Amino acid sequence: MSRKTDITIEEGSTNVYTDLGYADAAEMQRKSQLSAEIARAIKARRLTQQGAAELLGVDQSKVSRITRGQFRGVSEAKLLELVTKLGHDVKIVVGPVRRRAGKIELQFA
Repeated sequence: MSRKTDITIEEGSTNVYTDLGYADAAEMQRKSQLSAEIARAIKARRLTQQGAAELLGVDQSKVSRITRGQFRGVSEAKLLELVTKLGHDVKIVVGPVRRRAGKIELQFA
């Protein structure tokens, strides 16, 4: 006896945190992108978590949490600082004034 189940598929936005209803979804997406870049840079340099922690000046447990996407309690400014310590340049560009609220976006070269 087989049972048929209808599955509804919804198309999401480009931000999973918005789809999940988080109030600070844009910030969480940026932190997620920065955390992923930190993890990539650590892997590319073949650093252990302890080696990365020493380079970054943070505890190994913080490196572990950030590289696993657990970035609550870590500011965007701190994540940007860690990215620069891993050899990336960070450039902040302020665009022209618009009639609507501005946005913050990250681009990785």
